[in-house]
Amino acid sequence: MEKSYNRLFENNKKWVNTKLTESPDYFKQLSKGQTPEYLWIGCSDSRVPANEITGTEPGEMFVHRNIANMVVHSDMNLLSVLSYAVEVLKVKHIIVCGHYGCGGVMAAMGNKQYGLIDNWLRHIKDVYRLYQEELDAITDEKARSDKFVEFNVMEQVLDLCKTSIIQNAWSNNQELQVHGWVYDIADGYIKDLNVTFKCNKDLPKVFQFKNFAKTLA
Repeated sequence: MEKSYNRLFENNKKWVNTKLTESPDYFKQLSKGQTPEYLWIGCSDSRVPANEITGTEPGEMFVHRNIANMVVHSDMNLLSVLSYAVEVLKVKHIIVCGHYGCGGVMAAMGNKQYGLIDNWLRHIKDVYRLYQEELDAITDEKARSDKFVEFNVMEQVLDLCKTSIIQNAWSNNQELQVHGWVYDIADGYIKDLNVTFKCNKDLPKVFQFKNFAKTLA
């Protein structure tokens, strides 16, 4: 175990040397600040590293990860990341990226009790409930799981756009788009689900907020 732990420090030294060889001022420039264009909301799965699979460098992508890439409106961690990314960093694209074979999604499909995580899985089960008829009609378990992963991403994109953080940005004419993608661990490719929201008019009317500042005026 100790040898495995120390390997991380050795890898870090090699990475630093590689970066300095490529550009002697690499870390000096990086330390001046970040101006990422993207916010990535992905799964915590160790096989889905956002920067690696998108070929982005440090400083290009702000990242939030949790089990099954969920957008839970009571999750202050997620909301804080979202607020900072949108209101301070002014990201232009928010990407919700799920992945096929997601353990959280597969667990939510069943009835096994896992413990504390059951409270989180319930939010995923709520997505299954919305699409239960279509999902139950898929007899192949893998195909049903893959479809559930896609439905889950679609719902999380919608949940993001329901937030006042996103809608206020749109009301202020901030350039911002929200996208839904799925990563396939089996071949390494990202699939665009073509679920993109660009303004609050893309939302069902019941979720459309009026501009907060105008409401107070």
